[in-house]
Formats: sequence, structure tokens, C-alpha cells
Amino acid sequence: MMFTTKCAIQNIRNVAIVGSGLMGSGIAQVSASSGLNVVLSDVKQDSLDKAMKSISKSLTRIAKKQNGSDKEKADYVTLTLSRIKTSTNVSTAVTDADLVIEAAIENIELKRGLFAQIEQSAKKGAILTTNTSSLSLEDIAKGLDDKTRFGGLHFFNPVPVMKLLEVIRSDHTSDETFATLIKYGTAIGKTTVACKDSPGFIVNRLLIPYLFQAIKMYEREDASMTDIDAAMKLGASHPMGPFELADYVGLDTCKFIMDGWSAKYPDNPAFAASPLLDALVAEGKLGRKTKEGFYSYKNTNKQ
Repeated sequence: MMFTTKCAIQNIRNVAIVGSGLMGSGIAQVSASSGLNVVLSDVKQDSLDKAMKSISKSLTRIAKKQNGSDKEKADYVTLTLSRIKTSTNVSTAVTDADLVIEAAIENIELKRGLFAQIEQSAKKGAILTTNTSSLSLEDIAKGLDDKTRFGGLHFFNPVPVMKLLEVIRSDHTSDETFATLIKYGTAIGKTTVACKDSPGFIVNRLLIPYLFQAIKMYEREDASMTDIDAAMKLGASHPMGPFELADYVGLDTCKFIMDGWSAKYPDNPAFAASPLLDALVAEGKLGRKTKEGFYSYKNTNKQ
């Protein structure tokens, strides 16, 4: 039988997720499907309703691919959904949580405000985490009274599909907190990698400068975009070239991450801005989501 719902982690039974976008809803889904009780929180009920519909569709797709009877598949979807409650009140949502995962937008002041509210409302001993992909844990946790119970859980989109989970610890994260986060990641079926609180952690610290180096190569007219993409696909076995990948990630996202690092580490040449990327973002050409970035996606084929 392919449907497994037992979560092998004793000290985490209830998970609260703050933010119900693509990342938050995905984290809710994988946590609930692993047997955990989840409260998914957002400021708008419409956002929560949309998230629950998305989760239901995702679970149904997964169930169809598994072995088992139609009833077993339907029961899997129903049982998983029954483990997810929703709330528009953050304070209420985190009250009984053993683990809180913040998955709000990448805004440092917003995150600090949320964690001030979360720490005040969460029970003693609850572990607090952020799903940030680029911001410093130290900066986010600046106002926390107990930083030993704070860490990072960086999931990748789409969460139900992507197997990787970066588990990040700051200088203040306790060994017990970190070990529990590793166990949680394993229990929900992720491959965990450990990282210190450094810019971009592992994946983005390597990926974003790589994308910018490709852009700068094109800006210098060393090679064309299509040739750079072809070279990395055929010469390095990458599934997408750097310009294709930047369009997929979102040029505004790439710029946001690099701008943050550049502001914090102005003397690091790896974090230098790209005039071409800045211009495209200013023009609203953000990649696939706007049908135009480095390439055009207005027709079936790139132009």
C-alpha cells in the first residue's frame, strides 16, 4: 500500500504555517499527508480558501498516481485534508503548535512583526522557523527573546514535488532545536541538508551568482544568450540554461535577492548588480509569469 500517513517524530504533532501562498500551502500539504495536524494561517479568508482548493487538487493528482483502490485514494485525500485547519488569526493559529513555519513574503519588517506576535502567542518550547530563501536568520530573529528555538526551513517550489529541504541554523539555534528540525524534514519525506546562516544558504548562494555571471557574460558580448544556454545544457548537463532558469525563477526575484546581498555586502563583487536585469525588471519583463523576460513566451516557441 502506497499511502503512508504516520509521522515518526514524537515532539512535533501540531504545525502552524503562517502564509498560505504557494510555499505555505505546499508545506501544509506535505505536513498533513505525513500525519501531522496543521493550522494554515493567512490574513484573508479568500487566500485560505484558494490554498485549500489547491491542496485538494494536488492531493487528488498524487492519489491517482498511487497504487490502491478508488476508495483508498479518496480516503487518503479526505484524511489529509481533515488534518488541515485554517485561521485568519495568527495568534490563535500558533497557540497549540509544536512547530511554527513562517512562509510570508520576503519583507524583513513584516517577518519581524509576525515573529513578535508568534513568540508572544506560542506555547513555551515551540520551535519557530522561517522559510526565507534569501534573508538572514539573524536579521529576522532580531526581536525574539529566545533565539535558541529559532531556525530556518527552506523548502523549494513546488513543495510536494521537490525533495530538498535546507535546514539552517543561526549562531543562537540550539543543538536540540536543529536536531528536531532535521527529524521533521526526514519525517515529511524530504532530503535534508544542513547549512549555517549565510547569504542564500546553499542553493541560492551558488545559483544566483551563477545566473548573474551568465548575464554579465552576455552584457560583455562574450556570447549570445542562446549559446550560453545551449552550452550549459549540453556541456554541464543542466536541464535549463541560465537565462531560461532566470525567466523561470522570475527576474524580479533574482534582482530582489541580489539587491539584498549587495546592500549588506557592498564590497563583494559576486553580488554586483546587472544593468540589463535592472532594465528588464523596470519594464515589467519579469520572465515566464509576464510572458516576457530574457526570452518572449507570448507564442509557443521562444523568440
